[in-house]
Amino acid sequence: MVANRTLGGAPLLEAVRRHAAEPGGATFRLVVPQSTPSAGLVIYDEAVRESAQVRVDLALSIVSSEGIKASGEVGDADPFLATMDAVAERRPDAILVSTHPATSSGWLRRDLVERIHNASGLPVEHVTVDLENDGMPFKVTLVVANKTSTGDELSERLIEKNAEEGKHVFIAVLPKSDGTGPAAAEARARLALMLDRLRRAGLVISGMIGDPDPYTATMNALELFTVDEVVISTLPGERSGWLRSDLIERVRGASRVPVEHVVVESPTQSAAAV
Repeated sequence: MVANRTLGGAPLLEAVRRHAAEPGGATFRLVVPQSTPSAGLVIYDEAVRESAQVRVDLALSIVSSEGIKASGEVGDADPFLATMDAVAERRPDAILVSTHPATSSGWLRRDLVERIHNASGLPVEHVTVDLENDGMPFKVTLVVANKTSTGDELSERLIEKNAEEGKHVFIAVLPKSDGTGPAAAEARARLALMLDRLRRAGLVISGMIGDPDPYTATMNALELFTVDEVVISTLPGERSGWLRSDLIERVRGASRVPVEHVVVESPTQSAAAV
């Protein structure tokens, strides 16, 4: 199965369920090419790779919850090369390719489906997912946090959302304090703690490290993912550099989705220690 931004779309999920229900049951290998958005902000390769891994993680969580056997990987930026690499390594019986409609699909403009069929000699099924008109079959919440990422107030709010709003997927973005080194390691440690805590609470969630600037990290995520809302978590008042830089209102002014602000009075000890 080869897909990127259309992962999670209802027609693709239906195709996966149909194949899984066939006699003998199908197993799936998901390949997500690390494709850069064709327009919008300049996004670094690291963020593109991490966003592709987030898609893999979330897709596998969703199908495994239905008892469907699947594994996944991030592939080459070129979807044709990503597919052919996986074909050579995995030797599948058939290929499922998911794209946007022809009017908006760069993959179809490059004749991807026909090229894969000709090169592989395998049956290739093409599934069209129209996210712009049909949306996702679940709500997607982007969560932006750093030092407050494992605070009780944030965890409780996300758990509450998950309980109240039915099928729900969460994508966490943690900006690192500066470019590399200890700051990146600290952000990854916080992210791991956050994901572990919320997964144990039953949430479908994955996450990535974002740009050191929280506004840029948020806007990059909004370019990379289709989301229904944003939750930004900060320390209170003057203790928060994000609030001093007016982050909440800047994101509200620039985004087309609701932005909720969650205040965490004090990070949990385990998060504060990293």
